Amino acid sequence: MRRRQIVDHSVLEMALVGYQAQHAQLTAKMVEIRKKLVKAGANGGGGDVPTPFRKKRVLSAAALKRISAAQKKRWAAFHVKQNSSAATAKKPAPRKPMSGAVKAKRIAALARARAAKAAKARTAAA
Repeated sequence: MRRRQIVDHSVLEMALVGYQAQHAQLTAKMVEIRKKLVKAGANGGGGDVPTPFRKKRVLSAAALKRISAAQKKRWAAFHVKQNSSAATAKKPAPRKPMSGAVKAKRIAALARARAAKAAKARTAAA
């Protein structure tokens, strides 16, 4: 059987009164915040709900050309500086030639190291 919960009429009325009080408090707080936002954003915005974004600035064609020319000039100077520093960079010293005896020693040492590694792998696998 399904139980039915009996709610007294006065309980519902009290709940409604409580929620209305909370609603009034929240509304008052929202009004205060809106007033602060309007004062803070006096330059851009207004109305009931001010937007946090300012209006987009529109630049004239002449201003855009000046900005573009200045940026191109900065990039050109940057690239000239990069190219000049790369040209004057110190070149590494050439390697000294290795004698035949030293070369033979290194090759023999490498062969011994490879043989030891192979032997170790064989013992580990067995």
